[in-house]
Amino acid sequence: MGGRGGTFLTTHWSLIENVKSEEDPDKVLIGTLLKRYWKPVYCYLRRKGYKNEQAKDLAQGFFHEVVLNRNLVQRAEQSKGRFRSFLLHTLNQYLINQQRKQAVKSRIPEDKLVSLDAMDMAVLPRTIADSAPEDSYNYAWLSALLDQALSEVQAECCAKGLETHWSVFHERVVRPILHNSVSPPLAEICRKYDIDDEKKAANMTVTVKRRFRKVLKRLVRTTVASDTEVDKELEEITQYLPESAQRF
Repeated sequence: MGGRGGTFLTTHWSLIENVKSEEDPDKVLIGTLLKRYWKPVYCYLRRKGYKNEQAKDLAQGFFHEVVLNRNLVQRAEQSKGRFRSFLLHTLNQYLINQQRKQAVKSRIPEDKLVSLDAMDMAVLPRTIADSAPEDSYNYAWLSALLDQALSEVQAECCAKGLETHWSVFHERVVRPILHNSVSPPLAEICRKYDIDDEKKAANMTVTVKRRFRKVLKRLVRTTVASDTEVDKELEEITQYLPESAQRF
């Protein structure tokens, strides 16, 4: 995620502004958009009625044309607000312009921008898989965002010698959400991780929760045009989370 000189620009909007004056699209922009948005785009296309291979071809064509051929960069305006909404609008415009699957394939180079065959296809819960395309898009986007936030927090805890803190947080908060199960009692967690008392285990959980909120807020900030939109975006995100996760 380094970019030129090891400096990573803080927002997607900043990345786009940075490449407007470049001769070629910045690889940091390409990598960032693919990492964050290919699953949401793919899920959206599936819910729009495209079969697996059609959706993958369209996703390839979309990222190749709007990123590498700079259509997205030239159209981008930070005043349009949330980046994911802007990207979805651009995707719909792209779909309107596509006549047939073969036309998309013919415009993609043989050495594709990224091989979707090598990446895991998103698995959506039944309630989301049967929902509107926009909901599938938003759910997949949120899943990728939360995965990144949790990975960063875990790495941060390990780097600071807080491995037990992370384990307690994962056992008490993350695992129950992922498996839709009840959180284990603090007494059980204390026995498992050799923690002196329940209050200490509870404080460990709170410490990691705070780190998680901080990281999540920073990641959300990269997708909106201003600081004032962050809280609104976080509030909207909660509608896709189970009730137990909304206390984050």
